[in-house]
Amino acid sequence: MTDVTLSSKNPTAVKAEALVVATAQTSDGVAVVSDQLPTDLLTQLETLAPQLGVTGARDEVRKIPAGPQLAAEVLVLTGLGERAEDGTFSAETLRRAAGAATRELAGLASAAIALPASDDDEITAVTEGALLGAYAFNRYRSAGKEAPKDATKGSKSAGRNGKDPVAAIEILTPLHKNAKAKLAAERAEILAAAVHATRDLVNTAPNELYPATFADAAKAAAKDVKHVRVTVLDDKQLASGGYGGLTAVGQGSSRGPRLVKVAYTPAKPTAKVALVGKGITFDSGGISIKPAAGMEAMKSDMAGAAAVLSTVVAAAKLNLPVAVTGYLCLAENMPGGNAQRPADVITIYGGKTVEVLNTDAEGRIVMADGLVSAVEDGHDVVLDIATLTGAQMVALGNRTSAVMGTDEVRDEVKAAADAAGELFWPMPLPEELKANIKSKVADVANSGPRWGGMLNAGLFLQTFVGDHPWAHLDIAGPAFNDGGAHDYTPGGGTGVGVRTLLTFLEGRAK
Repeated sequence: MTDVTLSSKNPTAVKAEALVVATAQTSDGVAVVSDQLPTDLLTQLETLAPQLGVTGARDEVRKIPAGPQLAAEVLVLTGLGERAEDGTFSAETLRRAAGAATRELAGLASAAIALPASDDDEITAVTEGALLGAYAFNRYRSAGKEAPKDATKGSKSAGRNGKDPVAAIEILTPLHKNAKAKLAAERAEILAAAVHATRDLVNTAPNELYPATFADAAKAAAKDVKHVRVTVLDDKQLASGGYGGLTAVGQGSSRGPRLVKVAYTPAKPTAKVALVGKGITFDSGGISIKPAAGMEAMKSDMAGAAAVLSTVVAAAKLNLPVAVTGYLCLAENMPGGNAQRPADVITIYGGKTVEVLNTDAEGRIVMADGLVSAVEDGHDVVLDIATLTGAQMVALGNRTSAVMGTDEVRDEVKAAADAAGELFWPMPLPEELKANIKSKVADVANSGPRWGGMLNAGLFLQTFVGDHPWAHLDIAGPAFNDGGAHDYTPGGGTGVGVRTLLTFLEGRAK
């Protein structure tokens, strides 16, 4: 991953291949946001902004020759948009601007970032954004390198047009020696590594990432991380142990399901938190098969489990005083000769029965096994995260995730998301919609009418947690970006949810 350091160097004197400076939209044009660049240079840049195509808009990045007044080779102008009413820029605005810039600097050896970084929040945001933007996935490109033998074990990320992300970044700040600022930068590195690891797993081809190799990836990720233990239940153990959801969904594939527990147990924890992740390594829909168009994106149906794994490892690396257990519910949903059928009745771990009306509503079935197991293990609170419903995208689009559950926990997740800079929106679980998942032959049906589909799925999951403190995060749209890259978000796997989950855990550590 890109190296990052804090530095007090003057932007004019820093010797880097690129110097990143912010621009902003104003009522009469463009302002360059810097109190250290020469006044005549600022005037020149602001005057020439229209000819340079610089507007200061968010997600705008423009590169120009640095000129004789700067030691850097290239000047990079990254847009912040308009200032808030109090004249400042939010942490997320800084995060996105830094990420948009570094995303465009692939192939360079060094860059210096001179965005506002005069307090801990600004330093955190700029550092996180810079590192999150310095990512791309190029594992399967053969040009100039040998393909890795085992793609689940990680690879060197390559950036824009096959180039490596910028190798080293200096964050220019007057607080470069401040202890809190250093801790903020260290946390940002751990957080970004967790997001990158999640993206890597989501982007890995499904012929290489399936339940057994995902379990291997979990073991590799936890290796040498203090106080983290990984246990794996294979398909035979799941069947004999009564994990009917994972067994039923996985039986249509030649590659059996797994339940992976990743447990971080510090000494004298202040809280016990369970994270349950949906890990459908490929979702064909099963017998209720999906349309062919766009099915290739269903390699991302394990993004929840990937986020859980990375969050637990990051919590351990940060030495949080919170015990965290991740439950990775892994299966491949295929229409094989032994696949489950609509009208099958299965028994979830713990004894509740489910009538399968739609085999493409499989995520909630595997999650049921994990949720019951998590509640049984006695955690203070259970969070689950899943690419669960297309209805989430209908309701909220592909950049805003949903959260629902116990009112207090739902609100706590929303607050953590706001603090982390991720977009989540609270949703209800109306009592009257429970009739939508009522089964004529079993305790509950796995599918209901189209209307309220996201909420129907949430109510199904609620069946398996009862009154236990719980929240469900539906990240179906935001987990995979099948459009163009933007701000610090690449195409493909985004790593959404990791920042929110980690911030939630930090809140429980206090």
